[in-house]
Amino acid sequence: MSSKKEVLARKYRRRLAEELGTRDSDSAKVVSSISSRKYSSNYEQFKQENLPKRMTLYEKACNLSGRLLKVNPGTKRTAELQRLILLSHLNTTPSATVSFAVIALIAILLLGAVSWLLSGSLFVLGYAFTIALIVMVAVMRLPDFFGNSWRLQASNQMVQCIFYMASFMRNTSNIELAVRFAADRLSPPLSLDLKKVLWDVETDKYETIRESLDHYLETWREWNIEFIEGIHLLEGSLYETSEDKRLGMIDKGLKIMLDETYEKMLRYTHDLKSPITMLYMLGLVLPILGLVILPMVASFMTADISALKLAFYISLLYNVTIPVLLYYLTKTTLSKRPTGYGDQDIAEQVPSLRKYRSIVFRVGRKELLINPVVLSIVIGISLLFIGILPLLLGYIIPQETLLNEQPFDAAFGFKFLDYRLSSGKLIGPYGVGAAVLSMFVPLALGLGTGLYFLLRSQNVFRIRERSKKLEEEFASALFHLGNRIGDGIPVEVAVGKVSEMMKGTASGQFFQLISVNLSQYGMSLERAIFDPKAGAINYFPSPVIQSSMKVLMESAKKGPKSASSALINVSEYIKDIHRVNERLRDLMADIISDMKQQVSILAPAIAGIVVGITSMIIGILSQLTEQIANISALSSDSSVPAGLLTLFGEGIPTYYFQVIIGIYIVEVIYIMTILINGIESGSDKLSERYLVGVNLIKSTAVYVIIALSITIVFNAIASSIVGGITGV
Repeated sequence: MSSKKEVLARKYRRRLAEELGTRDSDSAKVVSSISSRKYSSNYEQFKQENLPKRMTLYEKACNLSGRLLKVNPGTKRTAELQRLILLSHLNTTPSATVSFAVIALIAILLLGAVSWLLSGSLFVLGYAFTIALIVMVAVMRLPDFFGNSWRLQASNQMVQCIFYMASFMRNTSNIELAVRFAADRLSPPLSLDLKKVLWDVETDKYETIRESLDHYLETWREWNIEFIEGIHLLEGSLYETSEDKRLGMIDKGLKIMLDETYEKMLRYTHDLKSPITMLYMLGLVLPILGLVILPMVASFMTADISALKLAFYISLLYNVTIPVLLYYLTKTTLSKRPTGYGDQDIAEQVPSLRKYRSIVFRVGRKELLINPVVLSIVIGISLLFIGILPLLLGYIIPQETLLNEQPFDAAFGFKFLDYRLSSGKLIGPYGVGAAVLSMFVPLALGLGTGLYFLLRSQNVFRIRERSKKLEEEFASALFHLGNRIGDGIPVEVAVGKVSEMMKGTASGQFFQLISVNLSQYGMSLERAIFDPKAGAINYFPSPVIQSSMKVLMESAKKGPKSASSALINVSEYIKDIHRVNERLRDLMADIISDMKQQVSILAPAIAGIVVGITSMIIGILSQLTEQIANISALSSDSSVPAGLLTLFGEGIPTYYFQVIIGIYIVEVIYIMTILINGIESGSDKLSERYLVGVNLIKSTAVYVIIALSITIVFNAIASSIVGGITGV
């Protein structure tokens, strides 16, 4: 008998060990394993189930650095970093984040020292030292950046969160179900926070949902006090004995949220003028003004330094330093944005829409999906190959042929490549043909990147715009539906009447789909709306519409009067939110319209004009130097002063200069588009990708067309003028 008991005991110990995730079969070890577990393991499981995978590279770098080097941030900074790490759900420690910053500093300094030993340039060493300090400070501030990013994303969803909870609690006075209702309709990060609130109650960390919710709300006391007040009013409605007072407190919770949002955004728009002016001056005005005199300065400097090395230094300034500084200032400006409105990427909420992130071809009944990155890479590499063709020809064509190159257009005297021999080395290309082909380099970067962002977002963006159009008129449709139901008409019949009343509108199409599912396919009301395959909500994926229909389903269970009252109140909520959003857009209109003009037309146009003028100046200086040298060689009395011959260097080829400025314009357009979208829409990644795609394609095309036209025309004029002066 004892042997049978031991067999059964071992059997169940093994099963228990397997379920607990340990390989030990001994019961003592299993019990030890259980007792050694901490509560944090529950949270780790929760995060694995709910948290989207983000920032893993940064987390790994911090954790690795923390093992290699231990740095103490100090008591005050440690507490601050711990709060930011918890806010953004990072899997690292305060000490590890600072260790990563120090290791980054050491790595860049070592790289700069090696570059200095190889090149012998003190400029490289000084630049590396400066960049190392900047990078260290930036990396140390990354937790602040991630925390602000998380806060911005969550803040954009707070109005919707209060709306969902208020809509639910008008019909069902239960705070726990209201939190769950909001968590199911919001996307991360706020949905994750609300699920964590519920999780803490389920795992007995807190006894009640109110205790857990109040503890979570303390996280936002520094930034969004109106969100805390709104939730507290919703909680307070649970204790009101009068139905009118209960509903009044719920309405007041949403009203406080909307009013405070408007007031904060009003102050934010007033404070935006100075940062926007500074960004405009640092990012566009001053750098482009510097481009005007840069060719002459470069021509003087290349008498002592090689043109390629000088081009590399200019590239470090325009393609690395200024864009990084602009990006940092942009993110700093956006981090101060208060709670506002913001849309969500519906492809994250509706998995069936993720296929529209690809290029969709329909072949019969089948759909062929092509990843946009493939097309973007093919187009980008093809254009880049054309752009670097002058450099490739410089290696392929024999040196004698390059140096004896004849003008390809006798009317203007243009040279295609125009390679030259300086101090026994081949330099160039200086030709107008090479400058023309260089336009394909920024075109490859701008068009390739722009196509990727546009093709990845435009299909989903259009679907969301159709849903937003429905949202704008949905309040009126809900009001009509609520009135019909209040008159005693069954919901199924009322839906058909509203679809006829609003025929030709997006709302009419939505209710018509429900009516068709009810009458022709015999579906229930819930299936007609939410069926995974044929439900009307699939064609209009909107959290607002979905939540309104869920409220309808819940309230209909209590009778037609309850359903009518719920729909009419939800319609009023939607109208209030829409009204505040329009007022916020009006606040942003002046700033946003000016910035959109600068990004789409002014910045690329000015840069294109400057590149054309710069090309002309470089061409004039180059031809003058060549003609003076020829005159000196032909003159027997050496009437040309020797100092004049060495006054000008070869100068930077227009080819390199245009490539640097073209890449700079693409970077500035990208950064300014992020700023525009962040101010206007908050942390809306779908809108950001779409705007980046549109602006990069449009603005790069404007820049290339203007730069190409002015370069050809101005070089033709300069060639004829110099030829007329020198008599050649």
